Amino acid sequence: MDPVVGAFMQRIVWSLTSALVWLMINAVAGLKFELAFFDGKQPIGNVLFYCWFVGSIFLLFRLFKRWWKEHL
Repeated sequence: MDPVVGAFMQRIVWSLTSALVWLMINAVAGLKFELAFFDGKQPIGNVLFYCWFVGSIFLLFRLFKRWWKEHL
């Protein structure tokens, strides 16, 4: 296989893997531990979950930008 094609495929696999891991972490934390739902009150766990959610997606997009800005 051409090294450029291999590097491109590796970027795709790493991007998909990191996005799926991020999604699974947030789905488990939000749904299983019920941190994504407000039940009339505002516990600190829900606020921390949403702060983590926004911060982690920002960092994930920065990681993607760093991986994909380099030309092959």
